[in-house]
Amino acid sequence: MSEPVQGTDPAQPAGEGSSSVEIDALCATARWCYARGWVPATSGNFSVRPFMNSSARVLVTPSGLDKGTLQPGDLIEIDGQGQVVAGTGKPSAETALHLVLYGARPQARAILHVHSVWNTLLSGHYAAGGFVPLEGYEILKGLSGVTTHAHLERVPVLENTQDYAVLAQKMQAALEENPTAHGVLLSRHGLYTWGQSVAEARRHLEALEFLFEIEGRRLLSRSAIEPDFLP
Repeated sequence: MSEPVQGTDPAQPAGEGSSSVEIDALCATARWCYARGWVPATSGNFSVRPFMNSSARVLVTPSGLDKGTLQPGDLIEIDGQGQVVAGTGKPSAETALHLVLYGARPQARAILHVHSVWNTLLSGHYAAGGFVPLEGYEILKGLSGVTTHAHLERVPVLENTQDYAVLAQKMQAALEENPTAHGVLLSRHGLYTWGQSVAEARRHLEALEFLFEIEGRRLLSRSAIEPDFLP
């Protein structure tokens, strides 16, 4: 197995035809998520497609890594079948979900998966309905393509399972059924979101997590505060 993929050190290039800027941005985002408490312990996983000459090659975080310490040299390079071609350690079992997402969303260049308190609670609360509805909030305009607070964002919720082949099939179906969704939740597990760059994926993550907290606090409110035009 070859040496780990490196970052911006000229003596240890990030890889042929790769963008070290995106690699560094992914690592910085992972550390930022850890600081916010969104990837406690060794939870969560992150990936990026930084290679100019191949959209099939992906850099992913290895299983069991503390995301608060992530550096470019920690990332593992995999091919389109999830096989490790460079780096040390092993990819998470959830790497299959990243590959499904990249296949279903060809424009995506980065994927972020976090386990926050609010997305864990809300995904369980709305699991029976199949999606978390988010509507009437100005911050929705932080999601790519959304131009009004009146937008209804339906975030699909999938039943969690340790059978990742089954979970990958569910993810594929959810993405096909919800072509405009900006994220997918696994019930009582966590959120997957993506973007055409690490910066866009991070913006989607921050917007969705803010909305999850707002919705969660609304549900917990004794006065059950509702947006004006929602039932």
